[in-house]
Amino acid sequence: MSMREDEAVIVFDGVCGLCNRWVDFLLRHDRGRSFRFASMQSAAGRELMLRHGLDADDPASFLLVDRDGAWTDARAIRRVFAGLGGGWRVVDGLIGAVPSAVADRVYRFVARHRYRLFGRRSQCRLPTPDESSRFID
Repeated sequence: MSMREDEAVIVFDGVCGLCNRWVDFLLRHDRGRSFRFASMQSAAGRELMLRHGLDADDPASFLLVDRDGAWTDARAIRRVFAGLGGGWRVVDGLIGAVPSAVADRVYRFVARHRYRLFGRRSQCRLPTPDESSRFID
């Protein structure tokens, strides 16, 4: 799998209810179309997870890969909000005001319990025809 240099890819858990809501949110608010998506269940998503030292079979991390590197957990969330621009940068600042060790602990708690808290789908999210160019694999 090859990425364009200017491309940012978010690898998400395609069967997680929270993760799918996050992707829906980003599709609505990413007016600059800065982000593309790969489910960690797809070949491209698995490859990115493994390339960056994450276990695709035990997904407890959110992964953002952009031109500056690979980001996980709260740092990845912050970069996404910053990348949305505008008023969303305030959210980045609010998360940044929390010590990263605390923010990452909160992130990991939610990630570990995401299926119980937000549900689990029986299959990965399928993009609509209008969204398909935003998804890898």
